Amino acid sequence: PPGGVSQLTPDYLAPSRGGAAGCDLCADGAAARRCLTCGADLCLFCCQAHRRQKKTASHAVTELENIKDCSQAGKTLFCPSHPTEELRLFCEQCDQPVCRDCVVDRHRQHPYDFTSNVIHRHGDALRELLKSTQQHMGTLEDVLGQIDDMGSAVRSRAEAVATEICLFASGYVKAIEVHRDQLLKQLEDLKVQKENLLHLQKAQLQQLLLDMRTGVGFTERLLTSGSDLEILITKGVVASRLAKLNSVAYNTHPSVDDGIQFSPQKRAGQCCGYEVFGAILNKVVDPARCTLHGEDLHSARQHQLTGFTLLCNDTTGERMGRGGEAVQVTITHKDKRDCAVKPTVCDNGDGTYHISYSPEEPGLYAVCIYVKGQHVQGSPFTLMVKNKFCEHQGVFHCCTFCSSGGQKAARCACGGTMPGGYQGCGHGHKGHPGCPHWSCCGQVKESSECLGGPPSDTSQRSLLRTVAL
Repeated sequence: PPGGVSQLTPDYLAPSRGGAAGCDLCADGAAARRCLTCGADLCLFCCQAHRRQKKTASHAVTELENIKDCSQAGKTLFCPSHPTEELRLFCEQCDQPVCRDCVVDRHRQHPYDFTSNVIHRHGDALRELLKSTQQHMGTLEDVLGQIDDMGSAVRSRAEAVATEICLFASGYVKAIEVHRDQLLKQLEDLKVQKENLLHLQKAQLQQLLLDMRTGVGFTERLLTSGSDLEILITKGVVASRLAKLNSVAYNTHPSVDDGIQFSPQKRAGQCCGYEVFGAILNKVVDPARCTLHGEDLHSARQHQLTGFTLLCNDTTGERMGRGGEAVQVTITHKDKRDCAVKPTVCDNGDGTYHISYSPEEPGLYAVCIYVKGQHVQGSPFTLMVKNKFCEHQGVFHCCTFCSSGGQKAARCACGGTMPGGYQGCGHGHKGHPGCPHWSCCGQVKESSECLGGPPSDTSQRSLLRTVAL
């Protein structure tokens, strides 16, 4: 407390909890009896002296063992500030027992009463608090019991889940091992297949080479050692044999490649009831079978984002189904060597690549698409970039007379005029196209690009006036 240890409330029940109390007179021996008149605890020696004195000879003394719990109940308590004064009063303002000297000293003008008069009120309040606290104790004991039960349930559940995890892990490991064995077998089968094809091609080419060497050796000996008549006689057979050997078609490249890859992220379906990943990829992209797709493949607009799609296929013409290929795109102006468009290649991850670009200059461009350094199908090709889309500056009207409200000076790009000094077109008059059209360029299609060149100042004012009207 703020006043230090001395301000702590004394615990008068502590001696009964701490074992044998000491003698109140000599403070050396252990208390064995209590004077019920004085309220002092006495050792055996002091108890005999207490009975021999005249003032205390008539006091009632009893064994401490006969007193319930050997507590301090009934023992006189003295004031800590005035050791000779007994605590018989209670200060209501300070909420503490006091003696007579305290009332006239530090507790002057404080409301007070005898302890016997206030004990019932304070005792009842303390009993109410005790009752409420006991109820909370019961609730806390129930909650603690529930917590213990829940702890047991958590431990049991954790053990059950741990068993499930172990079963799952062991099953998953077994599934992965089975999938591993399947992949290794698939890889071995693929290797044997490729090796067999290479052996077959090798045997065929070796036989063809042997036949050619035999034919070439015979022909060389015939030409060097044979007579003219012998050459002429065997010429037909030899020429036929060499022509047949030359006509044999053979592949100048190995019939298979080393395109074997492993993709750990690719889903491989179910194995032993578990979903597994990892697949062997033996598809190899063939640039000659890759195709280009898009509506704006050969045409584009200046300053307008345009694009097309590259579809990569393997040697059998099937879609690759995965990305990661080395795609290179060049777009170069045919007339301006220093003018090139920087395209953007987006790998969609499914075997398709989106190429987008925005040309700065109009004209004819050469577009080259490379996969693994080789042209794809349809590459190179030409690209025509037109001027940026020209919006109509006039009005889409049926005639100038109607759109201008009958103004004589209003003109139309269709070139039609009307009698009476009208410089614009009118229904059924000379030059009218016979249908609605644009006043700025004369085109009859409403959703079209304006083809009219920059008009003169006079015609521009007339067209603007027509638009305004």
